[in-house]
Amino acid sequence: MAKGTVAWKIIKEHLVHGEMEPGKEIAIRIDQTLTQDATGTMAYLEFEAMGVDEVKTPDLSVSYIDHNTLQLDFRNPDDHEYLRTVGMKYGIWVSKPGNGICHQVHLERFAKPGKTLLGSDSHTPTAGGAGMIAIGAGGLDVAAAMAGEPFYTKMPKIVKVELRGKQLPPWVSAKDIILEMLRRLTVKGGLMKIFEYVGEGIKALSVPERATITNMGAELGATTSIFPSDELTLDFFRRQGREQDWIELLPDPDAEYDEEVIINLDELEPLIAQPHSPDNVVPVRELQGKRIKVNQVVIGSCTNSSYRDLKTVAEILKGKKVHRDVSLIIAPGSRQVLEQIARDGTLADLINAGARIIETACGPCIGMGWAPPSKGISVRSFNRNFKGRSGTLDAGVYLASPETCAAAALTGYITDPRTLGEPIRVTLPEKFLPYNDALLIPPLPKGEREKVEIRRGPNIKPLPEFDEMPETIKGKVEIKVGDNITTDHIMPAGAKILPLRSNIYEISKYVYHYVDEGFAQRALNNKEQGIATVIVGGENYGQGSSREHAALAPRYLGVRAVIAKSFARIHHQNLCNFGILPLEFVNPADYEKIDQNDEIEIPNVREQLTACVKEGKPIKVTVKKPSGDTFEIETTVNITPRQYELLMAGGLLNYIKNKQKQEKTN
Repeated sequence: MAKGTVAWKIIKEHLVHGEMEPGKEIAIRIDQTLTQDATGTMAYLEFEAMGVDEVKTPDLSVSYIDHNTLQLDFRNPDDHEYLRTVGMKYGIWVSKPGNGICHQVHLERFAKPGKTLLGSDSHTPTAGGAGMIAIGAGGLDVAAAMAGEPFYTKMPKIVKVELRGKQLPPWVSAKDIILEMLRRLTVKGGLMKIFEYVGEGIKALSVPERATITNMGAELGATTSIFPSDELTLDFFRRQGREQDWIELLPDPDAEYDEEVIINLDELEPLIAQPHSPDNVVPVRELQGKRIKVNQVVIGSCTNSSYRDLKTVAEILKGKKVHRDVSLIIAPGSRQVLEQIARDGTLADLINAGARIIETACGPCIGMGWAPPSKGISVRSFNRNFKGRSGTLDAGVYLASPETCAAAALTGYITDPRTLGEPIRVTLPEKFLPYNDALLIPPLPKGEREKVEIRRGPNIKPLPEFDEMPETIKGKVEIKVGDNITTDHIMPAGAKILPLRSNIYEISKYVYHYVDEGFAQRALNNKEQGIATVIVGGENYGQGSSREHAALAPRYLGVRAVIAKSFARIHHQNLCNFGILPLEFVNPADYEKIDQNDEIEIPNVREQLTACVKEGKPIKVTVKKPSGDTFEIETTVNITPRQYELLMAGGLLNYIKNKQKQEKTN
C-alpha cells in the first residue's frame, strides 16, 4: 500500500470516511469545483433540485462557458444566460464565453497545490500539473460537492512514474511523454490508479508542460495524475503573480508506491496517435515515409493551448508559410494567453504564416466547428481522436505535439519535426500579464445574490424524475457493442447535439445515434410498453468524457441495466448516479451468448443485488432468444456500499432527497 507520496498526503489530509487501501471506498473533502457549459447546465439544475441556498465548497466553485460557444440560435446563448445568473445567485465564479478553456484558465487563475478539485469534465486532472488532486466526475457528483457533500470513490493505487534524464531530446515535448504512457499502458491502463510523476526528469518540465501530461492522463482511464509542488511550481506561480498560493509538497524520501513505471527521457522521440484511439501510438518517423497528406492542422484544446505551446509553433513558422493544401487553425487556451501572444508579436507571426486564429474555447476538440473535409486527414494537438468526434465521420484524426503539428502544417504531410533543423526552445515570460478579469464574474455579496433572477430559456427543461430500483427487471437487449465504447459513441457531441444538453427529453433522441440510429426510438417504445431496455458491452465500457448525459439520457429512455465485461470509472459512477445497474459478466465468454433482440429478465433484483453486495453471490440473469431458447448467466456488480444505496434509491438525487427528509424528520 502506498504511503508518503504527494497524492497520499493530499488524500489523507482531506479524508472524511474510509480506509486508504486500494479498492476500498473513501470519501474526501472537496475544496474547489469546476463545471463547463456542456455539463454545467445540467449540474446546476441538479444543484438547484437539492434545495441548497448557496455553494458550500470551502475554497471556490467556478462555472466556465467554453464548450458550446457557437451561437447558431437561441439555445446556447440561453444556456449561457442561465449559467451566468445561476452562478451569481449561488455564489459561484462565472467565466464568460471567450475567457478561455476551463482547465487552462483554472491552472492560471485558481489552481493551488495541496488542494482538491472536482470537475464535471474528464480533463480536470490538468490541475495536477500544479500539485492538486484534481478529479473528473459526472455533473451530479460535482453538484453534490457544491452542496457540501464529500466525494466518494474507490481508493486508487498510486503509481510512481519516474522520469529519468535531465532533459528531453531535441524536438521532443511533454506531449510525447504522455503518448509514450498511452503506447505502453493503453486507454484502460490507468483504471483505478493515480499516476504520480517524480524523478530528475520532472525538472525539465514547466507547469504548463506538466499540465499537458496530467491532462491527457485521462485517456489512460486514470483517476488523476499529479506532479509534486516544487521550485518549478513556485516559479510558475511567481510568473503569474500568485506566489502566495504556493506551498511546497514533495513525496517523502522513503515514499512507497503500489506500482512503478520508468521512462528514460533520452530514449523518447516524437510520437503520434493514429485514428481512432489515443493509444494507437507510433513514432512519427514511421509515418513520414508513407507520405500521408494532411488537409488540416489544429493546435489548441485543454492539452496544448498554453503560451509555451503557441510560442513554440510561432517560432517554427516564423518567416515561413503554411502549405497551400493545409488549413492551420489555432485556438489559444485563455484570454491571458491570447493577450500575451498579441502583445509580444507571437500572434503576428502566426497570422503572417497563414494561421486561422479562433476563439479561446474548446471549439474543434468537442466537434463545435472546424471539422475536417470528407475523408480528410487532420493532425491535432488534442487529447481524443475517437471516430466522428471531429464532426466528420470518415475523417482520420491524428494526435501529436505542437511541434509535430507545425511540421505537418509546413510540409503538408505527417512529418517528423526533427527534419526541420535546429530545435526550438522557448521560455515562459518573466511575468505573465496580470490576469484580466473582464470576462470573469466573481461571487456576489450575499445581499446582492437575493436580487438575482435566474434566467431560463425555453430549451432548459427540468430534470426527469426517476423511480427506485424495481423488484424485477424485464427488458430487451436493444444494442450490443464491443470493447472501449466511448461516451462519444453513447451520447455524441458536436454542433447539432451539444445545444440540447439542458433538455434531456430532446437530447435522448440521439443516444447511440451514429452507432445505431434506431436505438433511441426502440428504447422509447419499450418504455411506453412497460419494458426495460438493456445494453450489452465489452471491456472498458464508457471510456472518455465525463458527460453524465451518456447515463442520464439512456435512463430517461428506460435503460435499467448495462451488462459489460468491465466499465470505465466515471461512467460506472454515472450509471450508479442515475440508477442504471452496471452488471459485469462473471464469465466473460457469456458475452458471446447474448445478442440484440434477446429478452432479459433479472428476477428479485433488489434481493439479488443485496446478496451480491453483502455475500458475494452472483446476480442471475435469464436470457430468452427469439427462437424461444432460454438459459441463465451469472453477473456481478463491482460497487461500494454507497453505490448500492444509490442504485436502490434510483439514483444519487433521490438518495440525497431521501437523506434530507430523514434529517428534517430527526
